[in-house]
Amino acid sequence: MRVRFCDELDGGFGWIADEFMERCSHALAVDGRVWVIDPIDGDDVEERIRAAGTPAGVLQLLDRHNRDCAALATRFGVRHHLVPQGSLGPFAFITIKNSHSWKEVALWWPDRRVLVCGDALGTARYFRAGNERLGVHPLLRLHPPRRQLGPLQPDVVLCGHGEGVLEDADAALREALSTSRRRLPGQAASALRAWRASRSGAD
Repeated sequence: MRVRFCDELDGGFGWIADEFMERCSHALAVDGRVWVIDPIDGDDVEERIRAAGTPAGVLQLLDRHNRDCAALATRFGVRHHLVPQGSLGPFAFITIKNSHSWKEVALWWPDRRVLVCGDALGTARYFRAGNERLGVHPLLRLHPPRRQLGPLQPDVVLCGHGEGVLEDADAALREALSTSRRRLPGQAASALRAWRASRSGAD
């Protein structure tokens, strides 16, 4: 798959597929070890990960984000952590949803104030309403994860759909959580426009 690299930051990077879903994956490097998060495979991805350090594990934050997690874990010879709990290395995992149909955790890297969400937050066009920089997942907008994510003050928010928020991330998170309900109609309109544009491009 053709991807482009994005979300370049001290201690990590991301890569995103040019598609309607705007699937985005990340690698975070800590003390020469690289943790790969919700990865899709693509051109130069493996080479870029290995150049950043020794693969330490593949973290799947959402139960349905199978993507290429298992395949890359096997290729790297590391463990595939499916919806990890508690903490692992420098990361803490925050439960977002734990139901039969939806199991998701967010990754919090307190030393770097980096928050990584699989589906709970996103910047893909169909996630956002109007000029939002960050949006709550459409199915979570009525009951956004304020209790789980509200206490955090991230410098960076990385997403499983869309590029991350690398500046004023804390303000973007506050806005997303506090306005998610009233902006639901605007998000629905944005999603429809994004879907129509993708269909037009496909034709």
